[in-house]
Amino acid sequence: MKKTYKIEVDCANCANEMEAAAKKTEGVKEAVVNFMTLKMKVEFEDGADPKEVMERVRENCKKVEDDCEIYL
Repeated sequence: MKKTYKIEVDCANCANEMEAAAKKTEGVKEAVVNFMTLKMKVEFEDGADPKEVMERVRENCKKVEDDCEIYL
């Protein structure tokens, strides 16, 4: 399953850090952050609950960029 989320981030480097943090999150098969459109596309592993996984993605992203936001 793939979903797209609106994000808020200040710079391209921060967007790259968010992408890396999302990719390391359990339940995420692939993640791509586009700084220009302020969107994050996430592909979930089979059987993963997107809502639960995205809460962990948000937590992990806040660890690397505390003023970022992902609108779930």
